[in-house]
Amino acid sequence: MNQVKQPNVVFIIADDHRAESIRAFGNKDVFTPTLDTLAKEGTTFCSTHIMGGLTGAVCAPSRACVNSGLSIFRSMIGNDVTNWDHAITLRSDVLLMPQALKNAGYVTHAVGKWHNDKPSFARSFTGGDKLFFGGMSDHTAVPVQDFDPSGEYPSTRETIADGFSSELFTDAAVQFVENYTQEQPFYLYIAYTSPHDPRTAPEPYASMYPPSEIPLPPNYSTAFPFDNGDMDVRDEHLAAKPRDEDEIRRHIADYYGMITHMDAQISRVVQALKAKGIEDNTIIVYTADHGIAIGQHGLMGKQNMFEHSIHIPLIMKGPGIPSDKQVQALTSNIDIFPTVAELCGIPQPVTDGTSMVPLLQDELRAKNVVGTVYADIQRTIQDGRWKLIRYYVSASSGRGTDRLQLFDLAQDPWETKDVSEHPANAEHLHRLAAALQAWMVDHDDILQEVPVLLSSPHHSS
Repeated sequence: MNQVKQPNVVFIIADDHRAESIRAFGNKDVFTPTLDTLAKEGTTFCSTHIMGGLTGAVCAPSRACVNSGLSIFRSMIGNDVTNWDHAITLRSDVLLMPQALKNAGYVTHAVGKWHNDKPSFARSFTGGDKLFFGGMSDHTAVPVQDFDPSGEYPSTRETIADGFSSELFTDAAVQFVENYTQEQPFYLYIAYTSPHDPRTAPEPYASMYPPSEIPLPPNYSTAFPFDNGDMDVRDEHLAAKPRDEDEIRRHIADYYGMITHMDAQISRVVQALKAKGIEDNTIIVYTADHGIAIGQHGLMGKQNMFEHSIHIPLIMKGPGIPSDKQVQALTSNIDIFPTVAELCGIPQPVTDGTSMVPLLQDELRAKNVVGTVYADIQRTIQDGRWKLIRYYVSASSGRGTDRLQLFDLAQDPWETKDVSEHPANAEHLHRLAAALQAWMVDHDDILQEVPVLLSSPHHSS
């Protein structure tokens, strides 16, 4: 009896792409035909959230969670919110998704951004091209390196690549697929820097969305109403304060242009798999490191606990994955690694996440709640309908506010109405506060000893 060949994996992760900004996820103002087709031909996990981060560069710890399947409090070398190395550098003993696949005989090849430490990259990949070690750059001047067999990747090896980032990375990914001749299955990791700012999509995408025709989201605001602990982070200075409607429309238009351009590049990868005759035995995963506000709640960045910033897209297509299925159960980005491992038939890693493969057969809820953290100033927990956000005064900076917010996502998906003061919601408030406290303990949160419930009054937003 012939053994079934293990599937290839093409793992695509975008930078700043919130779940809301995909047409298949309900946004009719943005064009994403490739992602829409992947969703139609595969399974969409509709309620996937990030675990969060300990510094303003949420992308690095979020990618660490995706690749390790572990809480950021267990995967990183430390938990000091003032030390950026603790948000970037993974513990050397942590098993990573590409590393596990490499150990199982996969050829592991990376293209694009790696925002974690270089040793973690070196132990994970057998090859790579157009590698960018960093957080952000101009999209037309990306400092890249070739694969370094020594694993050191000194900055002296960097060259400024010609071309736009999404096209540059796609060219390298397509070339890998076209030239692949080995018998072993491959794991191709494509990490785009789009749609992260500076949002300078090439034409015709830059002009595809006239700002005057962009509707403002229902939760648009000229200003956030209180100190959330990080109101002066870089992202919050990307637009004038108070927020201006026309300026926010322009930012959203630029954001959509970047997304649609990236979507077109992803199509080229899919076409290369088809031309090679291997699409049917390839798992395609699409996700993002986090979302972003761009005017929602008067914010611009991702350093907050609202759905626009913590709810990410997750689409999977390939063998063993049902087509045209939407999974509504709560999931987390730490669930991705164990899911890919099970789909590929490799040993299950020891993670804090849970494989989502059972959700592909039914709608049993994998988690009762899902939580997210930001630095030492914000925490959130939700159960699929009710969502609690807890704000703290930072022990490191002194900034922030002691207060709670409670949202009924079924009635208020844009989180416009804090209902924490309504007496009828006291049960939900206390239940979620207890759930958050337990979740923090379970994940070794640095704030687990700080009470979630407040004795001081909190004010409506």
